[in-house]
Amino acid sequence: MVHMNNRSGTETKKRILQVAAEVFAEYGYAEANMRLISRSAGISVGGLYLYFKDKEDLYLTLMNESLDYINQKTRDALKDTHDPIEAITSLITLSVNYAKTNRERILLQGRELGFSFGLEVKKKFFKERRRLIEEIIRDGVAKGVFRSCDPAEKAKIIFSLLRGFVVSIIIDDEALFAAEECLDLILNGLLK
Repeated sequence: MVHMNNRSGTETKKRILQVAAEVFAEYGYAEANMRLISRSAGISVGGLYLYFKDKEDLYLTLMNESLDYINQKTRDALKDTHDPIEAITSLITLSVNYAKTNRERILLQGRELGFSFGLEVKKKFFKERRRLIEEIIRDGVAKGVFRSCDPAEKAKIIFSLLRGFVVSIIIDDEALFAAEECLDLILNGLLK
């Protein structure tokens, strides 16, 4: 049995995921297959199965990494932000711009596979996004910057608005809106 060092294994897995994202974006889930992905990644089919048990496992790993990435990027942007207006601005701008510039990753959320595909991964992501928004609103209310409200309910509304933007990317490019306009609408509903 051939053993690879951790570094080359990590690099190979990273290359497989990058190539798989491109293959899924180009061919869709139904038409993409492990042979096509392995050929595109320059690895044998057997080698590919050392990293992922099947196409679904690979796809769910891609989905999970993509959603974890945007949550981590948002947490990083918010960690030194103490102004609730700046925080909500960063979150909305990051969300809208990420969706616009990562359309192929958004498509990985299972559009052709139906809502329930990857449901646990999506639920985890949705819960974290709402929590981040709720924390910002709660902080804004406590600091007297935002009007008194139910932060959990407002977070659900803002999150749903942003999800609508993502759906627009998949279904109706003409419905896309600017991050600034979205932010203006939201802040007008939050500010005292």
